[in-house]
Amino acid sequence: MTSLPASPTAVLGAPGSAPPLVISSYTLGTEVPFGERVAAAARAGFEGIGLRAENYWDAQDAGLDATAMREIAAGAGVPVLEVEYLTGWGTPADRTAEQQRKERTVVEMAHAFGVRHLNAGLLEHLPVERITEAFAQLCDRVGPELTVALEFMPYSGVPDLATAGRVVQDAGRPNGALIVDVWHWARAGMTAADLASVPASSIVAVQLCDVLAEPMTPLRRESLGHRLPPGQGHGDAAGMVRALHDHGVRPAVVTAEVISDALVAGGVEQAARTVHRATVDVLRAAAA
Repeated sequence: MTSLPASPTAVLGAPGSAPPLVISSYTLGTEVPFGERVAAAARAGFEGIGLRAENYWDAQDAGLDATAMREIAAGAGVPVLEVEYLTGWGTPADRTAEQQRKERTVVEMAHAFGVRHLNAGLLEHLPVERITEAFAQLCDRVGPELTVALEFMPYSGVPDLATAGRVVQDAGRPNGALIVDVWHWARAGMTAADLASVPASSIVAVQLCDVLAEPMTPLRRESLGHRLPPGQGHGDAAGMVRALHDHGVRPAVVTAEVISDALVAGGVEQAARTVHRATVDVLRAAAA
């Protein structure tokens, strides 16, 4: 009997297992109907999809409830495996009615789809002690059965891995964790040495993409519309994956998050196929 080839994500898996390969919500754009999103991800070869609160609300407006969404996605072989995005939680003033609604929705989505971690980030620049306190409160609000995964972003109040790791550690919540994303890793100047102070078990999600040769101004503009498929830019995506592997990181998901206006303009089918091929190539290169 011919054995099946190992999943490309096995490089970040425990022995005999591999995390699912997920396509993020942003990779397919913000306006794609739920059914088209699912179909494109499935045809490209992904094992799951990510969903933002805004996508969820749009699907509800189109007549789908959570049960219908779950059945459609599972039936296509691409269940919802990532939900996002928790923002605006740094101070009481930032927690507007809209942000509180989004937070409740993301938690609702996690329970509805059986997702265990919630993606979170903080744009506001606050003292790290205040961020730590607010992160602890966020972890408490979502409840112990869900993990809050904090993403560092170089233009944000949590600009690098060291700061993110300190926030999670000092918050002292067992449901606090980390996301590592190639774009933020590269633009923050992270190297394998930066992982030394971060427990491998605290990194629950890895996101793959790539960066332009030169950063754009403002930096966030590049992050939200000009990323490149992994391995097709200047961020050494394979090198980051190897560093995570060597550190013992075993994430719950590996997500392709290529936020690209140009890619989306070519259509969701092409975007999904292009990103899947590039992501698989990088994962295989990292494992070689």
